[in-house]
Amino acid sequence: MATIIGSFLLGIGVNGFLVPNHLIDGGLLGIALILHYFFDFQTGITMVALSLPICLIASTNERGYFFSNLQGLLFSSLFIDLLAPLRSQIFVSNLSSALIGGVIIGTGVGLLLRYKTSTGGTDLLAKMISGIFSLNIAFVIILIDGLIVLAGFTVLSLDSFLYSCLAISTVGFTTSLIDGD
Repeated sequence: MATIIGSFLLGIGVNGFLVPNHLIDGGLLGIALILHYFFDFQTGITMVALSLPICLIASTNERGYFFSNLQGLLFSSLFIDLLAPLRSQIFVSNLSSALIGGVIIGTGVGLLLRYKTSTGGTDLLAKMISGIFSLNIAFVIILIDGLIVLAGFTVLSLDSFLYSCLAISTVGFTTSLIDGD
């Protein structure tokens, strides 16, 4: 049930708040959003294609997580694509989108991680890194996501870049609160 609710929240946050304002999240979802903005690729399907290699690597290190992460990846991707009509339904400012979308996405990701699943992408990678190096998961998520947003700086306007940075910080902080690590 946590996988379905977390994935649903992720789909709402992405489609209701990030995409309408051309903001990106970090991680593989951020890369999938960049590809969506440029090539109109379906975000969820792209996320699956990008995440499968990380899931396979994680399956050798964290065998117990493999199936739950695959399940989280598939549900999250499904809800991101199914809830795409929200993109034209919610109209809020960039600041509100970054904050509200960040809280909703962070709650979804935190719920997934709390119940030992993830979207299979860099959230899983962040969980493994935080465990290996005893780092706060929010810090690791912000670092990874920040690198993705930084890479997106070349394709985003300055406003979108700054609001995307705020969104990933909000996602990381909220994830930390919900996950409890």
